[in-house]
Amino acid sequence: MAIKSFHPPQRTLMGPGPSDVSARVLAALARPTIGHLDPMFVTMMDEMKELLKYAFQTKNELTMPISAPGSAGMEACFVNLVEPGDKVIICQNGVFGGRMKENVERCGGVAVMIQDDWGRAVDPQKLADTLKANPDTKVVAFVHAETSTGALSDAKTLVALAHKHGCLTIVDAVTSLAGSPLKVDEWGIDAIYSGTQKCLSCTPGLSPVSFSPRALEKIKNRKTKVQSWFLDLNLVMGYWGAATKRAYHHTAPINALYGLHESLVMLQEEGLENSWARHQKNHLALRAGLEAMGLQFVVPEKERLPQLNALTIPAGVDDAALRATLLNEYQLEIGAGLGVMAGKVWRIGLMGYASNPRNILFCLGALDDVLGRMKAPVKNGVAVAAAHKVLAG
Repeated sequence: MAIKSFHPPQRTLMGPGPSDVSARVLAALARPTIGHLDPMFVTMMDEMKELLKYAFQTKNELTMPISAPGSAGMEACFVNLVEPGDKVIICQNGVFGGRMKENVERCGGVAVMIQDDWGRAVDPQKLADTLKANPDTKVVAFVHAETSTGALSDAKTLVALAHKHGCLTIVDAVTSLAGSPLKVDEWGIDAIYSGTQKCLSCTPGLSPVSFSPRALEKIKNRKTKVQSWFLDLNLVMGYWGAATKRAYHHTAPINALYGLHESLVMLQEEGLENSWARHQKNHLALRAGLEAMGLQFVVPEKERLPQLNALTIPAGVDDAALRATLLNEYQLEIGAGLGVMAGKVWRIGLMGYASNPRNILFCLGALDDVLGRMKAPVKNGVAVAAAHKVLAG
């Protein structure tokens, strides 16, 4: 059988990621490939670092994209900052805190777990108590925006507590970067990682990271080798360092970086604070429509992530059947629950380029139709009008 070219369908992506990618970014991906040490490419790399510093709100010199998805950004933080025997406190309130634990253990570290209810923010008091009980802790790690539940934690307070006890901090900002207020320098975050496929509206495959001078000191003065050659920042810095000293480390994903550069230019044009405000306003419009239908949010309002909305599935509704109908009839993707929330919640993303009024109204209309046909215990015919009222306000 002759296999022909692949032509994907045109979907509206309103799950937990990837999110919709703008035509500008898709066009950037198609630009001519040049060498990864070409002077023109090196100039673009330097621009990328500056654009990422803006997105992260930092002056950290070691701010760059890892040439792999967000999971590799996570691993880069842990393998560089955790040595065998190091004690690491991990605040878990969803799936991705569990992945942090796995990283610590693979580095030979000792993970001390703080468990919070899924769907709630990390409890600062629990962290304070655990730090007092574990004075030899080297690192505190937590997820700023937990993608599996839609909960947003108080990163500023958690980092301050960690620093009070002399600990470095590792923060997961995969879903928060460019979508919710995030201030790396002001809050004192030591190591942070994100992904390109969420609020940056780029394609998956790159992981922006940033490391503070304190974190760099730790990396440069390790007693043991970083267990990953590819993610050893002592080596990677040679490629992403000063342009005049750029050394070969790996062949960067050139065209993917064109796309990220374009998405960051778009973020700069919009303005970071405007992006935060857009995500919040669109969340309020979506919330109005969903609540008018009678759907309930998992996360309390004050702890809720605007760009990732977790909803309790109404009684009697077949989760998989609804999502399949939305995909097949409307070309609309929403997300299923993960872990303990599998089969219990839907996750509706409003991230980056996908966070716009058209998508909100389209999603609400599609949900209204499919839930109505399923005879779900919701109020039909009111969601779109409720969202319109907020968008017009």
